[in-house]
Amino acid sequence: MNTSLTRSIGFWLLLVVSLAATAVGGWLIAGQIGTMTTTLLAGTATGVEVYVGQSLVVVGAGVLAAGIVGILLSLGLVAARSLVPAPAPAVVEAIDWTAEPTEKDAPIETTSTTVEGSVGASHDAEPVDTATATADADAVSVDTDPSATDPSDTETDAEETAPAVTR
Repeated sequence: MNTSLTRSIGFWLLLVVSLAATAVGGWLIAGQIGTMTTTLLAGTATGVEVYVGQSLVVVGAGVLAAGIVGILLSLGLVAARSLVPAPAPAVVEAIDWTAEPTEKDAPIETTSTTVEGSVGASHDAEPVDTATATADADAVSVDTDPSATDPSDTETDAEETAPAVTR
């Protein structure tokens, strides 16, 4: 059996109710036919035992038939489910929490331009003062003699003197 069918409450409910109906129907039929046979052979049968007994046997036969149909349906479900292929489990990589994030893991940065006064303008963006940005750019682009600096400090100097990115 497939695990999805065995975990289904409806399947198990159908099977249990069908088994119970089969048992109750069989008990009704066996009890009434036994009583009718005993009293008819002894010659002590009354109209209630004979005529009501026949009606209870018919009711028991209906309940027994419903139980058998339910059992056959549950067996049919099991057979049909075994013909349907189970989906392959998805392979998931383990996450290495100690690894440094790579470029592809970095969040995607988007730039947006806003127009003042437009309907969809973003009010979260900070305005950029062009005079201050130009003065900062001039301060950074001071000519220095590359031979005068220590080669080990070139990376840190480039990082420290880089202008701040504004949007």
